[in-house]
Amino acid sequence: MTPAEILATDMADMAQSLRARQEPFAFATIVRTAGTTAAKPGAKAIVGEDGTILRGFLGGGCTRGAVKKAVLEALKTGAPRLISVTPEDQLSERGLAPGAEVDGVIYARNGCPSRGTIDVFIEPCLPMPEMVVAGSSPVAEALVTLAPHFHWSVTRGATATNINGLRAIVVATQGQGDLDALTAALAVGADHVAFVGSQKKFANLAEKLIAAGADPAQVEAVSAPAGLNIGAVTPEEIALSILAELTQLRRRSIGSASDA
Repeated sequence: MTPAEILATDMADMAQSLRARQEPFAFATIVRTAGTTAAKPGAKAIVGEDGTILRGFLGGGCTRGAVKKAVLEALKTGAPRLISVTPEDQLSERGLAPGAEVDGVIYARNGCPSRGTIDVFIEPCLPMPEMVVAGSSPVAEALVTLAPHFHWSVTRGATATNINGLRAIVVATQGQGDLDALTAALAVGADHVAFVGSQKKFANLAEKLIAAGADPAQVEAVSAPAGLNIGAVTPEEIALSILAELTQLRRRSIGSASDA
């Protein structure tokens, strides 16, 4: 189902525009209300990365602060949030303080005279992580084919352009300009650089990189040989091992953000 099938045209257009520009945002949907509220269940909004409502309606100012805080947290961790904006006296009756989380629901104080309760589901929409593939070897071609199935945006070359998301560079030149590709990859400042080749071959290249002025810590951080050790032999299997390593990296980055 596409955004256009579940959202009003202006909201669908906004969502597609934000995705095209690789800008993080969130969908906010009212899933339950109790008492007097301006917005009702089913009301939706698109919220920008700074917490501003860009399209849609979620009611008055009573919910905006809570929604903004939840959106910022969701975009930081990559995890959805369910918030309940509840009158303070009702929170007190239940022994809850604003900010308390119970069974996956985060409670916020509603100080508006309407004294209604609004439950809002926040769904973060983060830019796809970018995989830059350097080289035209069989492994490189296999990566370009497989990576989109694992929700990676693929770029060919030696530089990364997605400044909002996770960036990984895989040097799969395999003897065709290895040193130049590694030099360019290290200069980008990507989150992860991997080299397709043997450990012995990379050790030789590492000496040349450091001699040419590369940061030894950056060189040491290169994953070489690229990928998890799954006994891969064919180009497709090697590409799969690299994607397994990048999946591990991606999930760890989300987990560490959630724990922060």
